Amino acid sequence: MTETKAMPGADAVACKGWLRTYRWLLLRRASQIGILALFLLGPLANVWIVKGTLTSSLTLDILPLTDPFVFAQTVFAGHVSSSEALVGVSLVVAFYALVSGRVYCSWVCPLNLATDFAAWLQQKLSINTAIVLPRNTRYWLIALAMVMAMVSGTLAWEQVNPVSVIHRGMVFGMGMAWLILLAIILLDLLISRRGWCGHLCPVGAFYSLLSRWSPLRVSAIAREQCDDCMDCFVVCPEPQVIRPALKGEKEETRLIMSSQCTNCGRCIDICGKEVFRFANRYKQHAGV
Repeated sequence: MTETKAMPGADAVACKGWLRTYRWLLLRRASQIGILALFLLGPLANVWIVKGTLTSSLTLDILPLTDPFVFAQTVFAGHVSSSEALVGVSLVVAFYALVSGRVYCSWVCPLNLATDFAAWLQQKLSINTAIVLPRNTRYWLIALAMVMAMVSGTLAWEQVNPVSVIHRGMVFGMGMAWLILLAIILLDLLISRRGWCGHLCPVGAFYSLLSRWSPLRVSAIAREQCDDCMDCFVVCPEPQVIRPALKGEKEETRLIMSSQCTNCGRCIDICGKEVFRFANRYKQHAGV
C-alpha cells in the first residue's frame, strides 16, 4: 500500500507547535484583512480613516498613497500628475523598495486571499494541473498596460485589472467582479498552479522591480539541517526562488535574492527544522 503524504506543515506542527507553524500566515491574514477593513469603514460605517482604493487613497485626510503601477500608466497616458499623486507614489516606492516590493502581493493584496485558497484546495483535493504558463508573461502584460494607456489616453488596463476591479468591488460593491474572482480561482485550481499571481499578474511583476536592492530577505541560514521534506517548495508561491539559497554551494549566498520572493514567511513557518528566517542582506556575508 502506498503511504499518503501528510499535508505540508504536519512535521512543523509536531516540532514547533501550531502557532509557530502558522505565525507568519496569521500575521499576513491580519494585515490583509485589516487593510481591507480600513477601506470598508468609510462606506459601511461612515468612518473615513482611508478614502479611495489601493489604486489611490488618502489616509486621515493627510497621507496620500498612489499605486506606482497605476501612476506609470497615467504617465504613459499623457496626463500631468498632481503634486499629491507625486508625493503618494514617492512614499509607496520608498516603502516597498525598503521592505521588498512583492510584500504587496502577500501582505496587502486582497486577491491573495483567493489565490491562496485555490492553492490550498488544490493540495487538499490532490488536483494536478498540467499547464505551466511562462513566468515572463506578467512582464509582457506590464508592457501591454502601458501601450493601452498610451494609445487610449486612459487607464484602460485598470478597467479589467483583477486586482483593481476586485478591490473596488469589495469597497463599493462586487457586481461583475464576482465573475473575475471566480475565473481566477478556477484558473489556479484547475488550469495552472499559481497561474495568476505567479505567472500573469502585472501588478506583482511591477512591484518586483522595486525589490532588487531591498535589505529584507529570507535566509536559509541553517540549510545543513534540511531533510528534503519539500514542504517549503509546496507552500511557496514562487518555489523557483528557494533552490539557489537552500541547495547552493557553500560559497554561494544563503539569502533568497530573487525579486520574485514575496517575503510571505511560509517557508519559515512550515519548516520543522527551522532552516529559514528573515535577515538583512547587508549584514550577512555571502556564505552566511
